[in-house]
Amino acid sequence: MRPNHERPRTLFGELLKQRGQTAEDFSEEATRYAWERGINATLSPRHVHRVATGRRADDRPLGPVRPGTRKLLEEMLSIPLEQLLTPVSADVPAPEEWSCEALELKARIASGRAVDQQTVSLLQQKLDLTRVIDRRLGASTLLGEVRAQINQMWRLLGDVLDHRTRVGLARVLADASTLAGWQSLDQGFIREAWEHYDQARSAARVAESRALEAYACAGQAVVLLDISDTVSAVELTEYACRISEGEAPELLEAWLLAGHGEALAANGDQAASAQAFDDASRSMPTDSEGEAASFLVFDRTHLTRWRGSALARLGDVEAIDVLSDVLDRLDPTFARAETALRVDLVQVFTAQGEHREASTHAERARFLAAQVGSKRQLRRLAALTG
Repeated sequence: MRPNHERPRTLFGELLKQRGQTAEDFSEEATRYAWERGINATLSPRHVHRVATGRRADDRPLGPVRPGTRKLLEEMLSIPLEQLLTPVSADVPAPEEWSCEALELKARIASGRAVDQQTVSLLQQKLDLTRVIDRRLGASTLLGEVRAQINQMWRLLGDVLDHRTRVGLARVLADASTLAGWQSLDQGFIREAWEHYDQARSAARVAESRALEAYACAGQAVVLLDISDTVSAVELTEYACRISEGEAPELLEAWLLAGHGEALAANGDQAASAQAFDDASRSMPTDSEGEAASFLVFDRTHLTRWRGSALARLGDVEAIDVLSDVLDRLDPTFARAETALRVDLVQVFTAQGEHREASTHAERARFLAAQVGSKRQLRRLAALTG
């Protein structure tokens, strides 16, 4: 038992004790952590002491914790704030009997038990909203947020024991990692994009989903195209189509075939590319499959845009009519898609010697790329226009 003069401790206080840290030590660590990760929060030694005891200096209850402080503590310790503030119970073994690692592991497993299907659903809803904002505003303002979501979910995944919950959480994690891969590529972070897609493949295996693994593979293939490794991109998209056969919804199968067609075009195989796009068109579902492939926004307009992009890669003049028609039908909220489409038009108009038309589309594409922060499209424009 504790001496009567010793103040009670919260779980956070126990962790602090087991780590051998003073309030000053933890305050310094928290300050560094917040600065490195862009978290708007500070934690003074006095505040650390309050959280460790659950009481103010005048012995009143601690009161509400600021959102920034909550985020900082939960990210540092991978334990929900409510559990960190839980008083240490008198009917458990004395803290001295547990090592710091054992205490942290017990807390993490308890945290994992708090993750249920509703939690997974909320994480998916948050990600879906992030994706909508990404399409409209670009990746520059969201990539840091998605990275934080991914880190949080990886930590949770390691602590969740229930199989059904692990599978559901891994599906959201694979989805988030592919989004981060695309955002990183758009920002010019090629190595980070590759790593996010690789993490997505790992998460897809935990989720027991060949469809999600194929989706991540196709994303990785775009990274390969950006570094001009077209042969590997063809091989990877072919693999993605193969493992998804009979496992993926029709909409995803069409999307994967279109990605394969794009890789074949980049590799100069016009006939095989055309065949892949024909196969993609035949695979397009006749009805909505929103629930079956919620991470995809893909319809016949987008399929035609991809076909036009492939034709532009091949220098085919037909790309002008195809892409111009899509431009008239494209949803104006898809700013990044319009940017890519106009850059494709710059490419094909330049190849045909129609410099006035190329200049018009380049000006609009440059404006849109700057608006959504797409360094990838700005780099493409610079290469095409000098």
